[in-house]
Amino acid sequence: MNATGLSGRSVFLVEDEVMIRMMVADMLEELGYKIAAEAGDIAEAMRLAQATEFDIAILDVNVNGKVISPVADVIKAKGCPFIFATGYGSSGLPEQYRDRPALQKPFQLDALGKTIEAALRGG
Repeated sequence: MNATGLSGRSVFLVEDEVMIRMMVADMLEELGYKIAAEAGDIAEAMRLAQATEFDIAILDVNVNGKVISPVADVIKAKGCPFIFATGYGSSGLPEQYRDRPALQKPFQLDALGKTIEAALRGG
């Protein structure tokens, strides 16, 4: 389905809701992306963000009641693009990252694909 030349890239996915994480992982695979790693809590996400190679990350803003900022900081320091997934709108994003792309939950396959493509292209 992904004819943009970006398929095959790897994604680091952080989402505390198991069913949502599974659904997003399925969507990513349908778009032609590989899952580099998945995390369901901040501690695991921090460890994986530091230890895993990936092309882009999708980060739930609120993970078990904790803000994702420390994980975003690690990914930013690595120079990797990332996208937030939130049910709170852009006002729910960490203040220092309000310029980053965000997907409003629930999102559709098409919106996910377009947002990833734009982020990978630096848009």
